[in-house]
Formats: sequence, structure tokens, C-alpha cells
Amino acid sequence: MLEYFQSFLSEHKKNLFDQVILQRTRYVSVVLEDLFHPHNASAILRNCDCFGIQDVHVIENNHQFVNSHDISKGSKKWLDIYRYNEKNNNTLPCIDSLKKEGYTIAAMTPHKNDLLLHEIPVDQKIALVYGAEKFGISDNTKQSADVFVKIPMLGFTESFNVSVSVALSLHYLSQKIRTNNVNWKLSETEKQRIKLTWTLRTIQSARSIVKRYLSEHPEASEKFDFSEFLQY
Repeated sequence: MLEYFQSFLSEHKKNLFDQVILQRTRYVSVVLEDLFHPHNASAILRNCDCFGIQDVHVIENNHQFVNSHDISKGSKKWLDIYRYNEKNNNTLPCIDSLKKEGYTIAAMTPHKNDLLLHEIPVDQKIALVYGAEKFGISDNTKQSADVFVKIPMLGFTESFNVSVSVALSLHYLSQKIRTNNVNWKLSETEKQRIKLTWTLRTIQSARSIVKRYLSEHPEASEKFDFSEFLQY
């Protein structure tokens, strides 16, 4: 299936996908709780792509997550973005899901029992939770967090801009997991599925191509969710 759809890509693009996927990870994930400023939201997506982070979890309790293409530079299509917006409070479903997947929940906010950024353990997967600048993370996140983390600062200002905080955290952690004996890489199955998604988001006329393929291979819909590429 991947080979078929990649036949519509240039050799350069296929080689680029092969190179980039080797550095992708789900060992570190980013969680954004009620971010409402498009500039910050978009800059964070760009940061995640640049540092090889594949998964971004978006909690929408009071504000819709809005991406500005001019700022994110198209990085959204290279990421898996999971949105939680079906309940009145979507924080706990997101955190509970991540904990079931084995993530340590790290609330990125000053706290009396906090760790400094360089003290974050990487012996298991970690999800970094960021809140909006004005309000910070919610009480539900504080109650559910496994650790509290802050970035050392030497000036008078209380905190960095949230997109800067994400960039600093990911720069450090992306290096740390790659220099420690942890299994940060994607499985072969994950690599194939992500490359298939990237391919379908890249090729022109993806909708018609997918429809034609499924008409000839209806069983393929049981192996891969094509709905994203058929909804418009």
C-alpha cells in the first residue's frame, strides 16, 4: 500500500521521508491545554516537527486550538495531532489516556516540589503539559501530574513565552533521550504508517487516488484509516 501511494512522489521526497522518519519519536510527547493564541500554537507545532516529536495532544476546554499556517510553515501535516474536545472537561480523558500508554505526566509550571529541566528522568516515556500563558495549567492537570518541571531562569521575568518554553524543553530532551540507553525510536510498523500518512498529505489529488485504490483494494480500509483523505 505504501509503495503504491509513494509511486506518486518524487524520489527526492521519498528519500527525505526515509531520512526524517529515522529521527522521529513518540518517547516524548507534547500536551497543550487550552492554548488560544494562534501564534503560540503554530510556533509550538513548528518546534515539535523540528525536534522530531511526532505526537501533539490538544486539550480544548474553553478555547479552540487554531493554527496559523504562516507561522507553522506547514509543520502540522507532518505531526499526529490528537484533539480532546468532546466533553465539558477534556483534561482528564487526555491525561488518563497517556498514563495508560505508559507516559509520565510532567506539568511544565513552577511548583514547590518541582524539578529543574535537566533533572527530568527519561527512564520512561514522558508527556510535557503546557498551559496558556495567562492561566497556566488547570487544577486537574496539577492533581494528575507525576512531576512538576521548571526551566531555570536568571532574570526578573517569571516565565518564558510558552512556545519558547516548548522549544527549550524539546531541545534538551530530544538530545537527552538520544544519548541515554532508552528505546526512543519508532517501531517499523509506526514508521510505515506515518510515512503513508505523510505521503497521502503530500501527493496531489490524494482524495481521488485513495478512492480509486480502495475500489480495487477494499480490504485496505481495515488496515489504515483513510477518512482524513476522503472527507473533503
